[in-house]
Amino acid sequence: MPPLSAINNGESLSAVKQSEQKFYELIESLPMVAVQGYNKKRQVIYWNEASRRLYGYTREEAQGRLLEDLIIPDFMHKDVIKAHQNWLDKNISIPAEEIELQHKDGHFVPVYSSHVMIKQDSGDCEMFCIDISLQEQKKAREDLRKMASFDDLTQLPNRRLMEVELSARLAEAGRFKRDMAVVFIDLDNFKLINDTLGHHFGDQLLKQVADAMKAEIRDCDLLTRFGGDEFVLLLLDFEGAEGIHELLQRLINALDKGFVLDGDCYQVTASFGVSLFPDDGVTVAELMGNADAAMYQAKGKGKNSICFYTSDINDRLVHYQDITALLRRAIVADSLQLYFQPQMDLNSSDMGSCEALLRCFDDKARPVSPAIFIPVAEKSGLINRIGDWVLDAACKQLRAWQGTALEKTRIDINLSGRQLTNHHLADHILRTLQDYGLDPSQLGLELTENEVIGGDEEQIGQLERLKQAGVHISIDDFGTGYSSLVYLRKLPVCSLKIDRSFLHHAMENDSDMAIMQAMITVGHRLGLKVVVEGVETPEQDKLVRDLGCDLAQGFLYARPMPAEKMPAFLADMNSGD
Repeated sequence: MPPLSAINNGESLSAVKQSEQKFYELIESLPMVAVQGYNKKRQVIYWNEASRRLYGYTREEAQGRLLEDLIIPDFMHKDVIKAHQNWLDKNISIPAEEIELQHKDGHFVPVYSSHVMIKQDSGDCEMFCIDISLQEQKKAREDLRKMASFDDLTQLPNRRLMEVELSARLAEAGRFKRDMAVVFIDLDNFKLINDTLGHHFGDQLLKQVADAMKAEIRDCDLLTRFGGDEFVLLLLDFEGAEGIHELLQRLINALDKGFVLDGDCYQVTASFGVSLFPDDGVTVAELMGNADAAMYQAKGKGKNSICFYTSDINDRLVHYQDITALLRRAIVADSLQLYFQPQMDLNSSDMGSCEALLRCFDDKARPVSPAIFIPVAEKSGLINRIGDWVLDAACKQLRAWQGTALEKTRIDINLSGRQLTNHHLADHILRTLQDYGLDPSQLGLELTENEVIGGDEEQIGQLERLKQAGVHISIDDFGTGYSSLVYLRKLPVCSLKIDRSFLHHAMENDSDMAIMQAMITVGHRLGLKVVVEGVETPEQDKLVRDLGCDLAQGFLYARPMPAEKMPAFLADMNSGD
């Protein structure tokens, strides 16, 4: 019988073997944890199945090979060998960390790697590397970064990344005294395509436009999607304004080739605003704001226009901002005013109706021309709020005239194209009339020819509903827009207002006289009343009567006046009879 010590020693060796076996069984059963074992010479002594899936080497291929010859990138060789030797010689363990190791086919694999040294006190120590793949986490982080920095539709850098990149490029341009340009690009009439074809086709068009422009820019340029149908282009290394203009012309030509959507080809134009560093600004906000202002200037010049920023544009921008702020204050303070200009019935010489004209005054009570503040209201988006104010003020005035000599007077208000796009316009107007206890026939709506004829079926349907309810619908400035007579007969209108320019020219030119006569004849044949604007002299009054106009409006009869002067005007007019 062997000595007790021998028996205990044998039992201990058996226990160690069993522990090692359980250890290997455990790590082999972990499908997502790659474990590799190395001897003190860094040669592979263990390679589990998860390591094969992660790094591409089979157990047979890895066995006996050096650690650095398998999964360690070349630039890490020296550091890995040194770290391993320090652990052996100085007991300095290798810290766990996120690193990228090398796959058999050469690509990098992100892992969280930790290390364990066993049998370190013996002469046959072993190191085990335990690697957990971070590929999914890295992909998720990359997807999140891309979502935060790139536009999902066009795959272009988004506004956030553009501002970061612009800031970095500005610092570089300032350091090395280099020129730089910011180009603000806005597609012309994209909303019309989007509304006509739907957002799905609009998105397809934006993607094709982005691809077409990206194909034309240089490697040093950065095209980004700012939002909606707006893009921003950052330019470096150009040869003056001529070089910028040449590049932007290439973009215009690329867009001019057209884009196919659902089998049809659509032409696209754009407006380009350019600001230059350092002349037009040295910060992101300055360059972006000035490029945006130049783009709006380009839009005013027509399609495919390129405009470079100037101080004059800035003056107009400041003026625009001042007028916008003034309008906002006026809406909040209820300080806008309605003036009224009578429309005279040329057959009875009575006042047939009156047009409500909006007036706005600055902080010093000086009038601001509607030719200035109405376009600002349109561009700033305030026109809907102002339109609601005008409707309410007109109804309030009609209510105030009840029981007076003016109680049968109809007030005509101007309706903008933006208001016409409101799906609830008819409901809103009829509900407001009802709230004030008014008959719909007491209200008239004036729309320009382009706004009515350019409307879709739903918008025309709203006008039809208002007309059926009794609201008077007029086409204002007739003859200056589409002049589609075929379309005109389908519109729910009650009267035409001939633009003042035709009257003034008719006094001097027989051709213009014939055109005006034709418009009046067409209006009457369609069963419409014809109103002429801008009558200022007795000769013009005689002409419009001779031509058979139904109503006339102009300084000859009355200038626009506040509501409190209307009773006196009516009294004077009646006493004159």
